[in-house]
Amino acid sequence: MNHTKNERLLTIANLNLKYGSKVVLRDINLDIENIVRPGMNQGQVVALLGPSGSGKTQLFRCIAGLNAQTSGTIQLGTTQVPARAGDVGIVQQSYPLLHHRTVWSNLMVAAKPKHGAKAELEATALLNHFGLVDKKNSYPIELSGGQRQRIAIIQQLLCANHFLLMDEPFSGLDVIAKARVYDTVRSVTTAHELNTVIFTTHDLESAVHLADEIWVIGREQGKEGSTVRARLNLIERGIAWSQSPQNEPAFWPTVQELHELFKTL
Repeated sequence: MNHTKNERLLTIANLNLKYGSKVVLRDINLDIENIVRPGMNQGQVVALLGPSGSGKTQLFRCIAGLNAQTSGTIQLGTTQVPARAGDVGIVQQSYPLLHHRTVWSNLMVAAKPKHGAKAELEATALLNHFGLVDKKNSYPIELSGGQRQRIAIIQQLLCANHFLLMDEPFSGLDVIAKARVYDTVRSVTTAHELNTVIFTTHDLESAVHLADEIWVIGREQGKEGSTVRARLNLIERGIAWSQSPQNEPAFWPTVQELHELFKTL
């Protein structure tokens, strides 16, 4: 596959998180680099996996600048600035929108603080990209679940700096609905070269289907707190960017590898 890497977009260095005497995260070192593919925007998609209680949510909150790590650093973007609240968009499972406002009004609330006079232009461009221009005057209650998710994503992209965290985006979805989420995430990453999505999931098949790279965190025997147990590069395995990832030779062996790894966490 013809691609290169250049700018560093995320650096997590020597991160530790404790609550009192309880160690939650230990010695976390992770990074994301901008993947460049000739002739196209190619954003980044990373799946963050780990057993329940392994600290995925706490790591998410640290990346978003909502939790302060006990030690270590998190640096974002091409300028590698410290993570601050508001720099990273968070799409929650409930896709919260202001129900008394139209889609357009919701987006303007998100866009104007960052984009000012260009807010309408930026919002219109994203509505076009996601095929939702005809819904701009609708209220959230009039949207399908998939449409609400896409509007929530647009909202977060308008107020954040190319980073999007998605918490369990496949929870409770059937096969068809999952496929729509795959398409939505791919739409995010083709909207801008630097757009980066990190998602958590317990759905190992969906993680392998959608991600460019998988991070697995979990505990090591005899040690406190979760640390990085594996990083799987799905580009090198020939799975990422495929039109039918599940048909690639490495797909099911990778799913099985994750199942076996989880038995040790």
